[in-house]
Amino acid sequence: MTSTLPPGLTATAEVPASSANLGPGFDSMGLAVSLYDEIVVETTESGLTVEVEGEGAGQVPLDGSHLVVRAIERGLRENGVATPGLIVRCRNNIPHSRGLGSSAAAVVGGLAAANGLAAQIDSSTMSTDRLVQVSSEFEGHPDNAAAAVLGGAVVAWTEGHGGEARYAAASIRLHPDITVFTAIPQERSSTAETRVLLPDHVAHTDARFNLSRAALLVVALTERPDLLMVATEDVLHQPQRAAAMPASAEYLAVLRRCGVSAVLSGAGPAVLALSTEPELPEEAVEYGGENGFAVNRRSIGQGVTWTSGVAVGS
Repeated sequence: MTSTLPPGLTATAEVPASSANLGPGFDSMGLAVSLYDEIVVETTESGLTVEVEGEGAGQVPLDGSHLVVRAIERGLRENGVATPGLIVRCRNNIPHSRGLGSSAAAVVGGLAAANGLAAQIDSSTMSTDRLVQVSSEFEGHPDNAAAAVLGGAVVAWTEGHGGEARYAAASIRLHPDITVFTAIPQERSSTAETRVLLPDHVAHTDARFNLSRAALLVVALTERPDLLMVATEDVLHQPQRAAAMPASAEYLAVLRRCGVSAVLSGAGPAVLALSTEPELPEEAVEYGGENGFAVNRRSIGQGVTWTSGVAVGS
């Protein structure tokens, strides 16, 4: 049975950016980074208003097709509640179409905001496991979504196929010596466009190579950061995507020549660097700046959070 939310309820969700794959962990490893979007929702008597500030302003739809709105509506259904009207305010800091999980953040943030609304009428809310499941259904794989939900580093997996797929993830504790840097270019790319560059079949030797590196990556991230350089090697997706983003491929090569364990962030074109040093080598920083990359040190992102309230004047 569905309960109708009264007008005047508010909820706020804060959700981190995320970097998927981390080199060899294709569609199965992710890391939240300290770049956050904020979603503020308010129930009203009727209608839908969508406002967007920051990244994506003037570029994304301001109607029911907006990804955050779709996620909120799904979250309300999951929680057994409905509202005749909504105001949705998105304050975006995560760059769009750069490989930093902006779509996953939109979905996870919308679902969390729905939790915040439902909690105010004593409705049951989605558990963390359910948030991973439902958010992963939007994209068909759980790496970015799980990192956005749980924060930190995650290993994610899928059981089953299609509509029967079950998505799950487990957190892994990062070694305290690891420092994270993002290098974000102005150019954009989409996962859909770069995924078609990947072959349907791979050689057994390539599969074996990535299996060994993905297993080693867990060891490097948790216990042996001195192994990060070899553990972040990949042959299954980064070389295949290089031609579509030559500037990112070259900067990736520059960083690795400087001894920095760098990978494409998700499908790119952003680059993620994992280091045991507090700063990147000067040569690497200068190259990034000269070639249009905004290079920043980041802390590890916290998982999605949500709060509830009542609108002023209600």
